[in-house]
Amino acid sequence: MSTNNNVKEKSKGSLLWRFSQRFNFAAENIIPDPLVFCLILTVILFISGVLFTAFSPVDMLNAWFKGIWSQIGFAFQMSFMVVTCSVAARSRQVKNFLSKVAKLAKSPIVAIILLMIFGYISSFMNWAFGTIATPVLAMLLSKNVKGLHFPILVAAGYSTMILGQCWGPSASVYALIASPDHFLVDQIGVITQDVSVYNPMNTILFFILALGTIGLTILSMPPKDQVIEFESFDDEVEVVEKKNTTKLSFADRMNGSRILMWLIGLGGLVVIVSTIMEKGFLGSLSLNFVIFIFLIANFFLYSTPTQFVNAYRNNMSLATDVMIQFPFYGGISGMMMDSGLGQEIVGAFTSIATADTLPLLSYYSASILNLFIPSQGGQFIVQGPILMEAAQQLNANVPHVINAFVFGDEATNLLQPLYVIPALAIVKMKLKDVWGYMAFIWLFWFIITTIGLLVLPAILG
Repeated sequence: MSTNNNVKEKSKGSLLWRFSQRFNFAAENIIPDPLVFCLILTVILFISGVLFTAFSPVDMLNAWFKGIWSQIGFAFQMSFMVVTCSVAARSRQVKNFLSKVAKLAKSPIVAIILLMIFGYISSFMNWAFGTIATPVLAMLLSKNVKGLHFPILVAAGYSTMILGQCWGPSASVYALIASPDHFLVDQIGVITQDVSVYNPMNTILFFILALGTIGLTILSMPPKDQVIEFESFDDEVEVVEKKNTTKLSFADRMNGSRILMWLIGLGGLVVIVSTIMEKGFLGSLSLNFVIFIFLIANFFLYSTPTQFVNAYRNNMSLATDVMIQFPFYGGISGMMMDSGLGQEIVGAFTSIATADTLPLLSYYSASILNLFIPSQGGQFIVQGPILMEAAQQLNANVPHVINAFVFGDEATNLLQPLYVIPALAIVKMKLKDVWGYMAFIWLFWFIITTIGLLVLPAILG
C-alpha cells in the first residue's frame, strides 16, 4: 500500500474520518498481532477461571489442552479454504473476470457500494465464500478506481460478511433451531427461518445496519492526501510452464497432462451438480462444499498438474496464521465452556432482565462471550439454554432473543481477529492496518443495535 504525501500539511477531512482516526491510533499503539491478541485472551480467561469458578489451575490447563485439539479439523478446513480460494482468485481467468466486474465502478462511491452489496449477497450464500471473495474484489476495485482508501475497503468488506449472517440462511444457530432434533427442541420446539430470521424486527434492524454501514463507509473516506492505496502484488504472477522442445518422458507427459486434470474436474462437477439438485443451492453451501467448488474450479483454471501444484505451493504461506491461531481459540473456548465461566456471565445478565430488556441483555452477553468462544454454534450451546429458560420465565419473545444473540455474536467479530485472518492473508495486511476501522464500525453497530433492540420490539409488538 502507498500513501499520497505530496501535500505538506494534511487535510482535516470529514468529522467521521477524524473520529475514525482515534480508533486507528489505538490499533497502531495498543492492538498487537493476532497471535499475541489470542495469547493475551488465553491468559485472561485462565486467570478468570481460577478466580471465579471452582476450577483449579490444573483443571483450567486440562480444559485448555482438550479445547486446542477440538479445533484441529476446523483449522485445517480454514487453512485449506484460504489457500484454495486464493489459488482460484489469482488465476489468470478469474482475475480477468473480476477485473471486468470491477470496471463497472467509475468512482470511489460507486466502488464502495458495489463492493458492499457484493459482500452482503455473497455472505448470504456462505460466510466462507464472502470472507474470501470480498477482499479479492476490493483489490481489483482499488486497481481500477483511484482514491480508494484500501484499509477502510477491507474492513467494510469484512463487515458485510459478519452482518450478512444476521439475515442469512447459513447462520449456524438459525439452521440449528430449524432442525427437528436440535438440543433445545423440547424447550422451544422447531423454529423455522421465516420466524427466526425473516421476522419484521430482525429484517428492519438488518437493513438499517446494512444501509447505515454503507453510508458510514462513504462518509468516512479520507481526504485525498491521506488515502492509502492498494499496492499490486506484481511479484505474484501465475507461473506459466515453458514449452520443452526436447523429447518428453512418460513422467513428463503425465506431469503436463491436461486430460488428467479435466477428468478429475469433470468428476467433481458431477458431485457439485448432483448435490445441488438434491439439496438446492443454498442448502448445499456447507463450508466443505464451498471449498470443494473452488478446488474443482482450480482443476480447470490450471491446465496441468505441475501448474496446479506450483500455484498451491506459491499460496501456502497464506495459511500460516490461520493454522497456528485456530487451535488456540479452541483452547480458549474449552476453558470457557468446561469451567462454567460462560454460564456465569450469561446468568449475570439474565438475572436482571425483564421481558422487554432480555433481547438487549442477550445481545450484550453474546458480544462478550464471542470474544472467547468465536464459534456461533459452540457459543449457543453455552448460552442458548440459559437464554431460552429466561425467555420462557419472563414471557419474552423467543425469536427476538435469538436474533439479539446472533447480532451480538457477530458484532464482536469486528473486535477479535479470528475470522478476519483469512481476508488479511489474501491482501497481505496486518491486523493493525484495519482493526481501527473495524472497531469504528462496531461502535456504530453497538449504538444502533442497542436502540433498535429497545425500540423495534416495542413498536412491532
